[in-house]
Amino acid sequence: MAGVTAAGPAPATVAIVAVGSELLALGRTDTNSPHIAAAMQRHGLAVRFTTVVGDDLGDLTDAMRHALARADLVVCTGGLGPTDDDRTRDVAAAVLGVAMYEDAGVLAGIRDRFGRRGLTMPEINRRQAMVPAGATVVANERGTAPGLWIPADGRAMLLLPGPPREMVPMFEHALAAHVVPRWGGGLIRQRALVVAGRSESWVDERAQPVYGPWRDDALAVSTTILASLGTVELHLSCHGTDDGVLTRRLDAAVAALDAVLGDDVVNHDGRSLERTVGDLLASRGWRVALAESCTGGLATTRLTDVPGASAWVDRAVVSYSNAAKIDALGVPDALIASHGAVSEPVAAAMAEGVRTRAGVDVALAITGIAGPGGGTAEKPVGLVCFAVTGPRGTECRTSRFTGDRAVIRSLAATTALDLLRRYVRASGLP
Repeated sequence: MAGVTAAGPAPATVAIVAVGSELLALGRTDTNSPHIAAAMQRHGLAVRFTTVVGDDLGDLTDAMRHALARADLVVCTGGLGPTDDDRTRDVAAAVLGVAMYEDAGVLAGIRDRFGRRGLTMPEINRRQAMVPAGATVVANERGTAPGLWIPADGRAMLLLPGPPREMVPMFEHALAAHVVPRWGGGLIRQRALVVAGRSESWVDERAQPVYGPWRDDALAVSTTILASLGTVELHLSCHGTDDGVLTRRLDAAVAALDAVLGDDVVNHDGRSLERTVGDLLASRGWRVALAESCTGGLATTRLTDVPGASAWVDRAVVSYSNAAKIDALGVPDALIASHGAVSEPVAAAMAEGVRTRAGVDVALAITGIAGPGGGTAEKPVGLVCFAVTGPRGTECRTSRFTGDRAVIRSLAATTALDLLRRYVRASGLP
């Protein structure tokens, strides 16, 4: 990737601090941080980290100091209410070393809000009118807690209330009024390579020699690896000012990784494995039928979770017992007797049986031992056999998975879908 244009200044960095003990002890989900992070990304700012912290004074102080030391902009959500445990304003002022004062305009606005509802403002709400010196108030049209934009020695803090219905419009206003004019203008472009059928260590062993040197290039590409059951994601990110340059840079990066990862790459845009399979089937004009035993319909569920799946999924048979394999799929009982229900010959017969009955282009079958019982020395728990059949004949595979029952079933469903992906892709798809 020689000859690329230099990236220019590094992107401004952002730290997000989600405040509230309810996010730790009561099981509430922090939905604000992902919203903020996505918006920052769109405007060319780089989110360094997100911290969830309770209302403890010491913990909140430590979290803010740490965030301010590592990022250009610290966005805090929550802790701006009127009660004693709402400490975000006070801690921010202390961390920045500025005094607080009561803003008469803010106080009048809070009184007016109560008055419009025929209520008298409780004195406790005066706390929400306290503003750190040098701060600009971010109006809250949906609640009593104003937001605060506080510049600080080339950096800044943005304090916003926690309820999303209040936070989101206030954040969008502050983004346009304060953040983008100061730090926006750059671009961050990303790609996400999804890899199936390989472990995280296998992927990184091959990919790291390729992506490692990119960090030091004039137009750097950063890489993050995320692993889940059966798949690995390689997220590529590049910052600059010219969209065309960034696109070409990432195209070259993707091509370099493709060269070492080969057919294990599912896609380059972060789509799920099941959505990729569906897109491949739709491009080919094929319909699929499934025969599942140990997975109990998990692979089918994943396929039919994709919107529009009715265009390419025909049917599925959960043939859990041997009798169901014989009656519903036409698997010869002699085949089960001679090879066992968990075997490649039986998996092939299951796939061929459901394909014949459905009259579809391609069929997939899974049979295995999910545990915790049922295993033997010859066929241990975690042994799963797969088959896919279609115009190119029948292909089988056997895998041995470790983990509990849920893990084995999940890995088996992922492996089956990946086998189907490889079969369809190798069948002359555009």
